[in-house]
Amino acid sequence: MHILDIAENSVKAGADRVEVELLYTDRMLQMAIRDNGCGMDEQTVGRITDPYTTSRSSRKVGLGLPFLKMNAEQTGGRIEIDSKPGKGTGVTALFDTGHIDCVPEGDLASTLALLMTGHPEINFVIRMKRNQTDFEISSDEIKEVLEGVPISHPKVGVFVRNMIKEEIKYIKSNEL
Repeated sequence: MHILDIAENSVKAGADRVEVELLYTDRMLQMAIRDNGCGMDEQTVGRITDPYTTSRSSRKVGLGLPFLKMNAEQTGGRIEIDSKPGKGTGVTALFDTGHIDCVPEGDLASTLALLMTGHPEINFVIRMKRNQTDFEISSDEIKEVLEGVPISHPKVGVFVRNMIKEEIKYIKSNEL
C-alpha cells in the first residue's frame, strides 16, 4: 500500500524514473522510494507527515505519509524524507518485521508489476537485497527485451509479476 501510494505521488510529481529498493536484514526491512520529480522545498518536507498537509485540491487531508510514519514507528522504526525542488524526492522507511505491530507486506509482486506495467512511460527500477542475494530489474530493461511488445500488455504484466514473485521468494529464503 505504501509503495503504491508513494510511487503514484512520484508519477504526479512528473518523475520519469522511480526507484523502489527493499533491503532485508535480520528482522528489519528498509524500504526506499526515490524519484526525479519536481521535489519539495524544505518547509513542505517539514510538514509533509501532518495529515492536514496535502497538495491535492480535491480533499483537505493527505494520509499516505502520516500512515507510513505511524506504521514504521509502531515497530520501532522510522521514516526519512529527503527532497530538493527540481531534483526529486526520496522516502525511506525502516520497519522491524518481527515486531507484533508490523503490518504485512501484502502482495508485493503484484504491486511492483502494476507500477511497471501501468506506467509504461516511466522507468521503474526495482531492487531487492538480503545478505549477498540481490535482484534488480527496470522497466527499460523489460521493454528492451520485449522488442516492441508493449509493457502494458496483460500477458507481460503476468510475466513480470511472476518473475518478481519468484525473486522475492528466493531472497526471503536466503538464510541470514
